[in-house]
Amino acid sequence: MSRTTASARRSRGLLTGYFLGLGVVMAVWGARMPAVQQAAHLSTAHLALVLLAAALGMVAGLQAGGRLARPARLPALLTSGATGLAVCLALLGQCDSLPALLTAALGFGIAHGVLDVAANSAAVRCQNDYGSPIMSSFHAAYSIGALAGAAVAAVSARIAHSTLFLATGVVLTGAVLAVAPATRSLTGTDQPPAPATSGPGEDRSPLSSAKLWLLGALAAASLLGEGAAADWAAVHLHGLDASTAVSAAAFALYSAAMATGRLAGDRLTASFGAPRVVRAGALLAAAGLATGVVSSSTPLALAGWSVFGLGLSLTVPCLISAAGVGGPRAVATVAVTGYLGLLAGPALIGALAAVTTLSTALLLPALLAAAVAALSHRALEKPTL
Repeated sequence: MSRTTASARRSRGLLTGYFLGLGVVMAVWGARMPAVQQAAHLSTAHLALVLLAAALGMVAGLQAGGRLARPARLPALLTSGATGLAVCLALLGQCDSLPALLTAALGFGIAHGVLDVAANSAAVRCQNDYGSPIMSSFHAAYSIGALAGAAVAAVSARIAHSTLFLATGVVLTGAVLAVAPATRSLTGTDQPPAPATSGPGEDRSPLSSAKLWLLGALAAASLLGEGAAADWAAVHLHGLDASTAVSAAAFALYSAAMATGRLAGDRLTASFGAPRVVRAGALLAAAGLATGVVSSSTPLALAGWSVFGLGLSLTVPCLISAAGVGGPRAVATVAVTGYLGLLAGPALIGALAAVTTLSTALLLPALLAAAVAALSHRALEKPTL
């Protein structure tokens, strides 16, 4: 037992590094997007095409990863996905034309999708071996990595984005290759994995199609809120006559609150069970954002976005854990559906804002958070026999 525990702990540390690195890469890429646009002389429409290529690549990578992911293949998928993501980031920094950017962005998205499925599937297996909820800590590592990547991008603002992308890609590629031998040990035991222990109310039965799509729909609702925070929080604060610095702080506070919630999430899930934790968090998120967007007070708006991030912090980790009992394909299905919400959400909110107001449109993610609260038990609770 001690040997298994030690192996699970090593796997946990290793996978934490993969989630951390993924957060760093995505933040560095997103934070220096204006420099990418300027270097390639892209119009807004052309930049949208680049982002669309990355999104389509990610969907393809998630689907391919779901088909390929088997316990014995997870180490190879982790290594190849992480290496591909780092290399594509470095290539994106060297592109100075639309065709080159479209090609590199497509590869970047594919690698992202493969790594996402592999990392989450391996995390489910690690949680099973660990015997207690740890999924939230992995997603906390992603949030912390994103904060670190954003800080690096801000500090290096005077450095050319091509240099930053290349340096980040080289460092992360070296790190992945250095841990490749340890990654090969992540196949786990030869016994079929037991369902993860995620507290009272866990569903230990195989997933039905209806339940799988419900998990995906809840993930989409949650990630739509994340997309809203990333793209519209600063705009919302700016509309309240907040300064540029204060407006930018809205998403930073949201991200910090989400990371904080995820750091405490495993203990909460173990104590109260995933259904209760997700329901309470989603209700908190709905109330916080609704209060923040209907108020004309800048402090209340900042508090609203912070509470929104805290409330939603545990939803996706719990949904991924629940999907994990169905294997990598189930994880991929929930991830693909969830990311559709992340990608489509900001545009949908923009369309609603055009015919109403931004404050009214931002009630949509609050309403969806309330829906997550209402349906979380149906998705996460063990059925009554």
